[in-house]
Amino acid sequence: MAELREIETFLQTLLQPQAFQDYGPNGLQVEGVRPVRRIVSGVTASLDCIDAAIAADADLLLVHHGLFWRGQDGRLTGWLGHRVRRLMQHGMHLFAYHLPLDAHAELGNNAQLGLRLGLAADGRFGDQGLGWIGPAGAHGTLAALADAAGRALQRVPTVLPGDGRALRRVAWCTGGAQGFFEAAIAAGADAYITGEVSEPQVHLARETGVAYLACGHHATERYGAPAVAAHVAAHFGLEHRFVEIGNPA
Repeated sequence: MAELREIETFLQTLLQPQAFQDYGPNGLQVEGVRPVRRIVSGVTASLDCIDAAIAADADLLLVHHGLFWRGQDGRLTGWLGHRVRRLMQHGMHLFAYHLPLDAHAELGNNAQLGLRLGLAADGRFGDQGLGWIGPAGAHGTLAALADAAGRALQRVPTVLPGDGRALRRVAWCTGGAQGFFEAAIAAGADAYITGEVSEPQVHLARETGVAYLACGHHATERYGAPAVAAHVAAHFGLEHRFVEIGNPA
């Protein structure tokens, strides 16, 4: 069993949320009443994820996408009220870390995706240095890179092929980072991996020759939260379980 404030301090020290300008609050978003013995991690604090955590008898839920975002109506009504009410009815604590969890050098989403793809970063790019770039390594062709991404993430990526060049440098940023494509090109990438694609990136890939792989927002971001939660659990001698709530986006 661990004290909530000890866990909170540990997470704040580990992830350094004060170093980021983010779209919502990082850290403890809903304070429950349960002593912490078991942590459940997930990607998004959806009702399905909360219910799965309840079924697992979690005391604390740690996610990447929390409940509160800049510019949203913060009244606890509708879907937001349902989620908060479910958490509070079961006395469960909710922690959420967004950009700090993307960025962590070992446990974050970018680090964990790179690990699964056999990519090691030697540089950063984009807003707040959130994009990662490094040698292509064993993925010298777009076909090899797309195959590795598909196998690692268990879904077929959407591929914009560029000009078919050999890959020397690969850039990546998990989630909805399609807006970083230009910065990845400027950083010297031959291919860019992220979760989503929008209309402008199709033209940029055609006109610059840089390949683009959209591998799924959820799929690329399902590794950071369990890595952090497992680290916390190991430090405090707690149980940990990751719940996967499928999402095609």
